[in-house]
Amino acid sequence: MARLPRRSLLPGYPVHVLQRGHNRGCCFSSEVEHVLYLGLMQQFSERNGCAVHSYVMMTNHVHMLVSPPDIASLSRMMQKVNQIFAQYVNRHHHRSGPLWETRFKSCLVDTSQYFLTCQRYIELNPVRAGMVDRPGEYPWSSHGINAEGKPSGLIAPHDIYQRLGSTNESRRAAYRALFGCPISDESLARIRASINRGIPLGDEDFVRTAGGQNSDRAGPGPGLAPVLV
Repeated sequence: MARLPRRSLLPGYPVHVLQRGHNRGCCFSSEVEHVLYLGLMQQFSERNGCAVHSYVMMTNHVHMLVSPPDIASLSRMMQKVNQIFAQYVNRHHHRSGPLWETRFKSCLVDTSQYFLTCQRYIELNPVRAGMVDRPGEYPWSSHGINAEGKPSGLIAPHDIYQRLGSTNESRRAAYRALFGCPISDESLARIRASINRGIPLGDEDFVRTAGGQNSDRAGPGPGLAPVLV
C-alpha cells in the first residue's frame, strides 16, 4: 500500500503522533528503557523546538501530542529519538534488525474541538488496553503531570489546557474532571481513522483548511475497521 504524503502544518495546531514497533513487536521491556526514551524525547524535542503536550509509552507503540515549528523539525526529533533508542535496545538485548516501523504516523489536530479529547485518548490508552483501571495508575504517560502536577522537564502545556483554570490546581482539577466522561465511540473512531490514515482531525471546515480529504474520510470507510490503539 502506498504511503500517504506528509501534510503541511497549520501554525498553532498540534500534531498527533503514533510510532509503532516493527510488526507490532515489543519496544519497552524495562523501566530503564522507558526512562531512556523519556530522556531522549526531552533532549530532542528541545533541540528541535517541538512542544510535547502529552504522551504514552505502551509496550509496542508510542503516542504523542506535539506542537512542532514545522514537519522537518518533528521528523528530526522522531528520527533521533528512535534511532538512538533502537541502537540501545539492540545492543542491550543482543538483537539486530529494525525496532520500529519505517516511519511514524501523524495527523493535525483541531484545537477548538479535539485537542483535549485527543490528549485524553492518549493518556487513556493503558485503561483501554486493560493494563490499569485508572490512567493515573500507569507510570509511563503524561497523565500524572497534566492531572496531578508531577514535575516534568518534557511536558509543555498547550494554551487550550491552560484555559481550563486560572491556577495550576484549578487547571488540574478541571482536567481530572474530564476523565469522568467517556470518549464517545464516534470520537474514538474519528481519532483512530485520522491517525492511521494521516487525515486532519477536526470538522469539515478544519479538514478543508488543513488541505485534507473530505470529512467523510475521517471515519471508518466501508470494509475498513479502525485499528484499535
